[in-house]
This record gives sequence, C-alpha cells and structure tokens, in this order.
Amino acid sequence: MTNWFVLSAGILAGITALIHVIAGGKDIARPLLAGSVDEVVKLTLYACWHLVSVALFLSSIALLGHGAGFYNSPETVAFVSIMWLMFGAVFLVVTLGFANSGALFRLPQWALLVPVGLLGLWGLA
Repeated sequence: MTNWFVLSAGILAGITALIHVIAGGKDIARPLLAGSVDEVVKLTLYACWHLVSVALFLSSIALLGHGAGFYNSPETVAFVSIMWLMFGAVFLVVTLGFANSGALFRLPQWALLVPVGLLGLWGLA
C-alpha cells in the first residue's frame, strides 16, 4: 500500500540529494578544493561533503521504498525522518547563531531538510 506522505518525503529527499550534488559541487565543493585551507582540513571537509551525499541518497531510497510499499519499516522511516529534522536543526542553529542577518535565505538548506523529516513523520502518524 502506498504511503503518500512518506513517498513524497522520499521524492523531496531525492531532489534535495540531486541539488546537493549538482549545486553543492559547483558552489561548495569546487571552491573548497580551490581554497588555501590546510590540505588535511580541505580533504576532510571534502570527504564529509561526499558522506552527506551518500546519506541523502540512501535515506531517499529508504523513504521511497517504504512509501511505495516495497517494504514496511516504520522504524527506518522514523530514524531517517528524525535524521533529516536534525540536519535541518543544525543548519538553523549555525545560520541563526553564527551568520550575519538575512542568512536564512543564504543558507536555505533547512527549508528542504525539515519538510522531508516532517513528511516522513506525518506518514507514520
């Protein structure tokens, strides 16, 4: 049976993962690699960027599988949804705590992360 809320969360998660890889590669990863930061710091951050890519894509697949009815794992949906909410919370805390005014729109990642988490949890309710 299709769970439209979880399926929607999975689709939005997949779109977010694609945006992360395409736009993030251009706007974040390339400038990071071209920067003058210490090589260990630079490569660690670059590896972390790729770890996030993996987490976004795999969690999208998990949400899509449950949402489309290929398997039933509310625990997985809950875990992934809470993870996305926490990712969004990290961006909100960093943005509000460390960035200049107007940063909510300069660092808008939270606006995609939070809805994925909320849709996933809503689908479990």
